[in-house]
Formats: sequence, C-alpha cells, structure tokens
Amino acid sequence: MTRVIFLGPPAVGKGTQATWLAEKLGIPTVSTGQIFRSNIDEGTELGRLADSYISRGKFVPDSITVPMVDARLSAPDVEDGFILDGFPRNLNQAHALRDLLAKRGVSLDVVIELEAPEEVVVERLQMRAGIEKRSDDRVEVFVQRLQDYHELTEPIATYYADQDLLEVVDAAKTREEIHEDILAVLSSKGLCSK
Repeated sequence: MTRVIFLGPPAVGKGTQATWLAEKLGIPTVSTGQIFRSNIDEGTELGRLADSYISRGKFVPDSITVPMVDARLSAPDVEDGFILDGFPRNLNQAHALRDLLAKRGVSLDVVIELEAPEEVVVERLQMRAGIEKRSDDRVEVFVQRLQDYHELTEPIATYYADQDLLEVVDAAKTREEIHEDILAVLSSKGLCSK
C-alpha cells in the first residue's frame, strides 16, 4: 500500500507525474482538479459551483472539497493506496485529510513537493494552455492561482516536513528525469522498486 501526495505550484507537472506513478504502482490518482473538471463538463450543480471559483482562479471552498475527497477515498479502488493531486491545498485541508485517513486506520507514506522556478512554471502553463484550453490557464487567473499557492499551499510543505514526510524533487528537469527522481525517492522508502 502506497499513499502519496503531490504538492507544487500550478503547471509544475503534478498531473503528469501522478498519472505515470499511478500506472507504475497500480493505484488510482485522486485529482480534485479532474473531479471538478468532470463535474463542470457534465454541468452538475457541484460543477457549476466549482467553476464559479475556478474560473476566477480561486480555490474551491473546503466545505465542498473535503466531503468530495472523503467520498472518493471511500471507493474500493483506493484500498491499496492512492496518489493525491491537488489536495490538500491549505492547512485546514491537511488536517481534514489526517482525520479522514485516521478514521480509516491508515496514514500517508510520503509527500512529494515538485519545485521549479517560476519562469519554468509559466512556460509550462503557456504550453498547456495552447493544448488543453482550460478555463484556469488564462494569465490573470494563473497569477491569482500562483499567489494563492504561495500563501495557502506552501505552508503545507512545512507541516509535512515537521512530520518527516516531505521529499522535494527538482521539477525543472525533463518529465522523464523527474519521474526517475520520484521513483528513487519511493524506492529509498521501500515503497516501490525502481
């Protein structure tokens, strides 16, 4: 069983790395962003509500996000582990996750923070915006998301570092190199074979 969180600024490559790692380990990726986008595409009430925040570059409130993640973590496919991408995004969510896992009698194995200089992240965002056409990839929205990340999400790294769970990976490298570095981290913890 492997339970992993990916942290990092928008467009740093969390989704790509989470997908690759999920395939390697045979566990699902739990991506709040993907859950939100699916609901937006389907026109659900949750999707409309989430989109009202996302399209302005704002985080979806904990009152919507935490119950949604709780429901997802109750699904049978996460019993053997999961990769969280996009959650937690603030300390309240980190505490909520701790409680959600404790009630299931499990805990996190590792938190991987992908770090890259802002210019690298902006370049990747521009590439992604040209390919995926996401509503949250407009420059003004991205600037707001980056500011929120620095204010709200960066403190989570300290929270997990204090618990000896945080591993930082240089995300300015190629996708393949980043993947190899992540596997090396997991291998050093006995969580997978490289």
